[in-house]
Amino acid sequence: MHVGLITGLGPAASIVYYQRLTDAAAARGCKLELTMVEGNIREVLANNLSGRTQEQAEIFADLLRRLKAAGADFASITAIGPHFCWQETRALSPLPMLSAIRPLEDYCADRGYDKIGLLGTARAMRTRLFGQMTRIPVIVPENFEESGKAYQDMAVNASCDDATRSLLFAAGAGMIRKGAEAVALAGTDLLLAFDGRDPGFPVIDALEIHAAVLADLATGRKTLAEAGVE
Repeated sequence: MHVGLITGLGPAASIVYYQRLTDAAAARGCKLELTMVEGNIREVLANNLSGRTQEQAEIFADLLRRLKAAGADFASITAIGPHFCWQETRALSPLPMLSAIRPLEDYCADRGYDKIGLLGTARAMRTRLFGQMTRIPVIVPENFEESGKAYQDMAVNASCDDATRSLLFAAGAGMIRKGAEAVALAGTDLLLAFDGRDPGFPVIDALEIHAAVLADLATGRKTLAEAGVE
């Protein structure tokens, strides 16, 4: 199946998505059909902060039309923050779309989590992933504005310093103390802070889960309906 991705939101995660898909195709002996178009992370952040939901959806629709013209069978956005305009984008999209949030919720539900913590942008945390996490109770950090801004800056800069990492680890530990069984890394560039490190609490990586579903679609292991593509 031909995968269409809107990438660049931020760049570090885009590289990991590409690696995961090419590795899965090679391991399964499949030819990968993949087209990627570049979104503008600063434009998306500005529209998110200003509440320009419809305007951003129209920008995504232009990118989705390019993916359709390239032959993609479905599309997905390789970041969670841009899902602030998910419903508006779906309404304009010429392609079926896979949410990056749906696989995360399915994963948590399938494993019987009663409550999880969320790390991501401030708006994503405040809205419980834009109202798309409906089956699993969630906890957000007490300082979600501060940790959300720290994550946002890290994603734009594609790097994580020690102070930012400490802030994010502390936010996660605080949610565990409040009753979360694990912390969902609900921002794909959180890999910059967490990858290869032990924060002292269990984490659920939304990027890994989303990329795994994309790989199953790309290699024919799942149908669009089975993956929840809408």
